[in-house]
Order: sequence, then C-alpha cells, then structure tokens
Amino acid sequence: MKVSIQPALSDACLDANQASSQRQLSLSISALAPEEREEALPLNLCLVLDRSGSLTGKPLETVKEAAIRLIEKLSPRDRLSVVAFDHRAKAIVPNQTIADLGKIKQQIQQLEPAGGTAIDEGMKLGIIEATKGKNNASSHMLLLTDGENEHGDNQRCLKLAQLASEYNISINTLGFGTYWNQDVLEKIADSAGGTLCYIETPEQVLGEFSRLFTRLQSVALTNARLIVELMPQVRLAELKPVAQVAPETVELTFQPQGDRYFVRLGDLMVGDSRIVLVNLYLGQFEPGKQTIAKIQVRYDNPAKSQEGLFSDLIPVDIEAQSVYHPQPDPQVQKAILTLAKYRQTQIAENKLKEGDRQGAATMLQTAAQTALQLGDKGAATVLQTSATRLQAGEDLTEADRKKTRIVAKTILQEKTRQE
Repeated sequence: MKVSIQPALSDACLDANQASSQRQLSLSISALAPEEREEALPLNLCLVLDRSGSLTGKPLETVKEAAIRLIEKLSPRDRLSVVAFDHRAKAIVPNQTIADLGKIKQQIQQLEPAGGTAIDEGMKLGIIEATKGKNNASSHMLLLTDGENEHGDNQRCLKLAQLASEYNISINTLGFGTYWNQDVLEKIADSAGGTLCYIETPEQVLGEFSRLFTRLQSVALTNARLIVELMPQVRLAELKPVAQVAPETVELTFQPQGDRYFVRLGDLMVGDSRIVLVNLYLGQFEPGKQTIAKIQVRYDNPAKSQEGLFSDLIPVDIEAQSVYHPQPDPQVQKAILTLAKYRQTQIAENKLKEGDRQGAATMLQTAAQTALQLGDKGAATVLQTSATRLQAGEDLTEADRKKTRIVAKTILQEKTRQE
C-alpha cells in the first residue's frame, strides 16, 4: 500500500520580472489501491454514546437501533467497544471481537436514559477501550451527544482529543438535536482527525452512522504526516498558511524543522483524498523551470505492522517566464474558494458574537456568493437564509447556527441535500 500525492499550483507560471509573487499549492493525498488484492484494514471501533435524561424516548431508541445496524456490518476481524455516559461513563461492551453479536445487541438494547452529561468522562473511557485493540487496525471513535458538557470540563475534552490523536485514534463527533456545543465538538473532531456531524432529527441518525462507517472502511494508512521542504526564495505565508479543504475544511498547524515543515494529517483513505492548501510567497527566479518545493508523506501501514514509511519525494515545479502567460488551475481555484467560504463564515460568526448583526449578515451573504461560485447551491441557500434573517432583525436559532457551521466546513452532506 502506497501514498498518492498530486500537487498543483494556482498558477503554474511565474513572471520572471517580478520581485515577489504569491501562489497556492494544492496537494491531493490519498492511499493508493493496491495492485494485488489485499484484505481491508481491520477496524477498531469505539462507540461513545450519550444516554443522559434528555435523550429519553425516540432519540435514544433511534441511537440504539443505529448502533446495532452499524455493528452488524462489522467483520469477524474487526473489534468493537461501546461506552455509555451520562455524568459518569461505563463500558457496556468492553473491547472485543464480534464473537457474540446477540449478546452485544442485548447490552445495547438495555441502555436506559439517566443523569446529566459529562462528555470528557465518555471520551476518557472510550480512549482506554480503543487503545486495547489498536494494534494492526484502524482505530476510530464515534462520539454522540445531544447536550452541553454540564458535568464535565471542555478543556479536558480538548486535551483528551489531542491524546487520542497521539494514539492514532480518530474521533468523529455527532451533535444530536439542537443544544450541543458546536465549538467544542468541532475542536474535538479537528484535533483528532475526525469530522463533525449534525443530526437534526432522530430520523437522520441511521444515515449519519452509515455514512461515517463507509468512510472509516476506506481508511488504509494511518498516522500520516505531510512534509513540505521549501527551496531558497520560497516561504510560507505568515497567517494560517496551511489548511485542509477536503473532505472537510480544517485549519492545520505545522511544526518547522529547518527548511522543512511537518503537518499532521492522520488517516489516509482509498478513493477519498485529503486536499491540503499551502499558501506560499516566492521571490524572483531566473527564466525557466524551477523547483520551488519538495513534498513527502510519512505514514504507517498497520495491516503489515509497518511504521515510519515514506512516500516518494515529489518535486513542485513552476515555469518562470520572461513574457508571462498565466495558467490558472481551476481545481486549485475551487480549493481556494472552499477555504474562503469557511473563513468568511467564521468572520460572520465572530461579528455576531460581538453584536455586529449587520456585519455578520454581510459576511454571510459573501459566503453564500462564494458557495454559488463553487456550485454548492445547498450551502448558498443556508447561508443566505441566515443572512436574510439577521437583516430582518431576527435572531438565528440554534439550528440555524449549526447548519451554518456545517455548510461552512464541507459540501452539504447527503442528508441535507435530501431535505
């Protein structure tokens, strides 16, 4: 199993007469499907499920049904653990292979709502259980909650998310209903290499679990780190120079080591690329083909118990021209717009927190126009609707705010397009 790296510049040509220029470098990174048939990487899946009193009735029953449907898809090589939490946490299914499916279903069916919400307690026990089965597997946590962390500590949640990332356990967060903290769940998912999902109604639970499971099944390589080596006269932009724009938008941090920069990516999937956008400043170059960067990925292959593997070193070239003829790349332009949509929406949210309703509405309108340029009509509708409500003097509901956040991070999910 190898890594595919496809670099592209926002413009592959450069004016050799210009003292400085700016370019965006798009990197499409994925696991290559093996030439010979290989068994899929076993899953080590931990479900961390809120069972607090607010989930009484149909919500909890739907969650239990979705969890059972998901477990039925696991293979004998996969491992499972299930943690239920209210203001405390309990491993109702300790980490194990699927040897007795009937017993596991029974343990889930017996879940009853009770107590308050302590997300960090669920996360802590989930990490403990997931760690037991992480060898030679792809490890993931699905964390579902419908409420604020009223009995817990949000900072502890973020520290636990970082710990999970160091243990190569991704955390996908699912906010159920209206009253969960989108800032905390987004930070948990971003930090631990997962995705943030919004489940507005019980009917959407099954679809979200199924969508995430399909994504987890495509993971082939883990613990991936992007290495960007810049040539002389090339530097990173100073403010937020690296971001992921697919499968969802995430601001990425980097660690500099000399003229190289290391960026944690997490899991790599087959057929679903991570697209990373790097903002570069270039000095003046002599006419001709010039290498401005070299790209490599360090990764692990759990299926073969291999760690610290390296992809091929991929050069990034640009053509410095005495007579400049721009060659913009439409796919890179799309990545730039995707990041712009996210950042415009973030600015709108910050303005709204500051009480600047008109400023927030203006930025949401701008984000809606950006979404239209991307062809993301569903997101444009959500963003424009929120802008119109603010302009009319209305407050955004919690559902409005959460939809706005979700459409800012990604192309609208299937469940939303069907609405």
